[in-house]
Amino acid sequence: MKVQNVVIEVCANSLESAIAAQAGTANRIELCDNLGEGGTTPSYGAISVARKLLDIDINVIIRPRGGDFLYSDTEFEVMKADIKMCKELGVHGVVLGILLPDGRVDTARCRELITLADGMSITFHRAFDMTADPRQALEDVIALGCERLLSSGQERSAQHGAKLLAELTEQAGDRIIIMPGGGVSETNVAQILRQTNAREFHVSGRVKRESRMVFRNEDVSMGSAEGMEYALSFTDSARVRAIRMLAEEAHNVPLTYN
Repeated sequence: MKVQNVVIEVCANSLESAIAAQAGTANRIELCDNLGEGGTTPSYGAISVARKLLDIDINVIIRPRGGDFLYSDTEFEVMKADIKMCKELGVHGVVLGILLPDGRVDTARCRELITLADGMSITFHRAFDMTADPRQALEDVIALGCERLLSSGQERSAQHGAKLLAELTEQAGDRIIIMPGGGVSETNVAQILRQTNAREFHVSGRVKRESRMVFRNEDVSMGSAEGMEYALSFTDSARVRAIRMLAEEAHNVPLTYN
């Protein structure tokens, strides 16, 4: 029997990362692409194969591009189509967020997406960290019926945003789960847990891995920073397991894994 009062969600940038997250005792993954841009919607193939290979819950980010969270009508249609795809593939949930030009939550468009995702778990993502009034934004997200809110506390990392995350957790009560994310790692998860009273954490647990390519054309870049085509990044199961262990120790939960 596995005792878990702490939930670890891993932001998986590939199927390899997703499989490693499961091996590292993650409770679920947020499947995405393009983590360098904050995550965008992965392909049909990635979602479909993940459903076949994973036993843990899969949440899919619904984000058609990097950059801001103010979307055109065409981008909104893409988001709706992606939610329908996720529903057809039977994933556990979707992760979304849309803002208005003045930094408020676009409740009308978000509600339309959430209606399309009926029956699926809904996480409001770090678009929240770009809102003008986080306390009002929290109330808007709660009113939308989201299950959880992913946030760094409107700072560059959850560690730096711990004060606001603690305040949001208190404001939310049992109406929504506040899930710290952004730079959560082995070095700070216990501190963030104690500071915020959070029990769900969004982590990547990634390590850099050198490409196995022998021939390399150093004169061509495929859009990455120079030379980064040959520096790959994947979730490491040992890091995920370490994050869970340290979080559970901080929460005084007995580690009784099978």
